[in-house]
Amino acid sequence: MRKNISILDQYKDYAVNIGIEIHVQLTTKSKLFCASAHEQSEKPNSNICSICAGHPGVLPVLNKKAVDYAILAGLATDCSISKLCSFARKHYFYPDLPKGFQTTQGDIPICTEGFIYIRLDDGSEKKIRLTRIHIEEDAGKNIHASGSDESFVDLNRAGTPLLEIVSYPDIESTDEAKSYLKTIHTLVQYLNICSGNMQEGAFRADTNISVRKKNNPELGTRCELKNINSFKFITDAIEYEIQRQIELIESGKPVDQETRLWDTKKNVSRSMRSKEDAQDYRYFSEPDLPSIVVSEEWIARMQKTMPELPRVKQQRLINDYGLLLEQADIIVNDLALVQYFEKAAQHTKSKRLINWILRDLMAYVKEFKISLFSCRVTPQKIAQIVDLLDQNKINNNAASQIFLAIAESGGEPAALIEQMGLQQIGSMEDLEKIIQEIIAKNPNQVEQFKNGKQKLFGFFVGQAMQKTKGNADPKVLQELIKKYLK
Repeated sequence: MRKNISILDQYKDYAVNIGIEIHVQLTTKSKLFCASAHEQSEKPNSNICSICAGHPGVLPVLNKKAVDYAILAGLATDCSISKLCSFARKHYFYPDLPKGFQTTQGDIPICTEGFIYIRLDDGSEKKIRLTRIHIEEDAGKNIHASGSDESFVDLNRAGTPLLEIVSYPDIESTDEAKSYLKTIHTLVQYLNICSGNMQEGAFRADTNISVRKKNNPELGTRCELKNINSFKFITDAIEYEIQRQIELIESGKPVDQETRLWDTKKNVSRSMRSKEDAQDYRYFSEPDLPSIVVSEEWIARMQKTMPELPRVKQQRLINDYGLLLEQADIIVNDLALVQYFEKAAQHTKSKRLINWILRDLMAYVKEFKISLFSCRVTPQKIAQIVDLLDQNKINNNAASQIFLAIAESGGEPAALIEQMGLQQIGSMEDLEKIIQEIIAKNPNQVEQFKNGKQKLFGFFVGQAMQKTKGNADPKVLQELIKKYLK
């Protein structure tokens, strides 16, 4: 794997430490503390009630499914599951936070001290420690009118259940940050606790970055980049922020602890506010919610629902199907893609399968912006195509034509071979007759070839492919041409 160029390559004396807080929107049917539907709606303030709208005197009731999902995430990341934990009120004012505080978890979160492994550029793995995973509610959404100074508040998202996954500052480069984010993104989709839809804000991250001289063991002053919901934007923002902090240090200026926003149009970060510490939020225990008591039976029950996790699946794909590490890495990090591959692999043992999926299938679905499972080339049909290739009933050119025909109009591979006249000429006797005829009709080219004009070999191959209408194995044709040109 090729290492991407980073700003740190220009500043060899500097190191960066990055800690990331990932907000994972849980796929529960209702919100965290009320029965309002948790679903996307184009109509503002249509999925709200007195509880998530923050009316005085209302009492929240905890959604047990959100706790199930938190335990599942903790088990998948080797966390310790707290047997007793509780909620707290985190006070700050935003127009989209109607209560004036966020209900979250304070000193004792439900999951602590876990870790995951990320894949590095050289193919090795690195352990990234997690300090905590906790449950909290999401805020609403501010909508700023264009052409006026008006702003509106949509509370449909208010009260949506979130997991906040917080890492230690173990991440030491932009590439490691991207790998970490993608690893968590894949994991929560495997667990089926989050859609992973970054455009809808279901998966977003706050990134804490600090720069220091390599000979300084103390971490530098950290700045937080808030709520970025794109892998590209996050990596662009980290690179910018590393350079900004280094340039401040180089010029003798201090790096202020603050929260910054990323401007995706101008590719710069802008100061939002000075960074708060815990005391600024005036945490205190939530009096309207009881403590959560997590029994061993509850943990065991969630452990039984654990699916095969990405890291385990990757190794199994390498062992069972002979995939290369790079191939397994690509498909494991896309849940739909790995599901497609495994369904196709049920119908064929062909080693060609993975290449056809990664090359032809992925190129087609990206070009036409369709999902894998809406493509007419189903897992079973792509398996039939590669089997026909292995059986020498068609060649690569014919296989590509059949693939495109199915993708555009449907149909069965075997039937399309007949309809499109793509049967490969496999009889050695028939192919020898064709080669003999070509050589007999082109005595001048034969003489020039024998006199050293080796480029004419391509002429004979072209004539043979034309004569067979491309329905012969090119390797067999080349061997026969060599035989009869001696």
